[in-house]
Amino acid sequence: MKKNLFTRIVSLALSAALLLSLAACGSSEDSSSAAGGSTDKKITVGVSPVPHAEILENAVKDVLADEGWELEVVVFQDYVLPNTALEEGELDANYFQTLGYMNTQNEESGLHLAAVAGVHIEPMGIYSQKYKSLSELPDGAEIGVPNDTDNMQRGLELLVQKGLLNSLGGYGTDESVTAESLSNDPEANPHGYKITTLEAASLPLSLPDLDAAAINGNYAIGAELPDEYPALDIEEFDDDTTVRRTNFVVVKQGNEESEKTKALVKAIQSDAVQKYIEDTYKGAVISSFIDAE
Repeated sequence: MKKNLFTRIVSLALSAALLLSLAACGSSEDSSSAAGGSTDKKITVGVSPVPHAEILENAVKDVLADEGWELEVVVFQDYVLPNTALEEGELDANYFQTLGYMNTQNEESGLHLAAVAGVHIEPMGIYSQKYKSLSELPDGAEIGVPNDTDNMQRGLELLVQKGLLNSLGGYGTDESVTAESLSNDPEANPHGYKITTLEAASLPLSLPDLDAAAINGNYAIGAELPDEYPALDIEEFDDDTTVRRTNFVVVKQGNEESEKTKALVKAIQSDAVQKYIEDTYKGAVISSFIDAE
């Protein structure tokens, strides 16, 4: 009897020691996991294909590597998923959008995103596969513009800037006035151009069916339009439009001062990246290293 009792006591002692050992291991692993912010050296960024992915892959990645960081570039083909993925924590940052677009998405989609650093501007251009100059566009020509709020206004403002429209009429101040309804406003649109709105990414593919289109620079470059069908004209910028047209690095609110964010901003606004932009795009993309505020 005594022997059995002794055996049970020893067994319980060994079990207790094992449990303590396992608990200690778990505590060590938890501490290591909690320190992940300082040991996790991988930055995942969502981007549009061109020029954003090219800039990250061909310039930023090397700068970050020199500082001990690994960069993972996730390419998206639209303007919606990079923001939802960032909101859901699947990305550390994204880099594809303007402040206006980000603010609209925050408001309309209930997102919580913050811009942290300006990188570049892609001048929107008016492209055509049918005509060689704006003066060749006939009355009633069909002109495409992007269908998202920020880029739609940008496209229409470009048409005004280049004299195709006299003004935006009531667009932006009268809710009943749409981009399409400007087609029937003889004061704003004396040439009777048919304004058609399409998804920004689809405009290059739709260009053969249009007489002209106002196309974002990244989509124009991606479709090799500047080489095959050079822009009939491009945007001009003042101080205000420089801020509005700059593409920013964006993070989820609360991560503006994180170690990863600071490392990414330092790398993407480096001299090496500026030189890459200047040497590679020769004016089709312009560096704009400005603050988000």
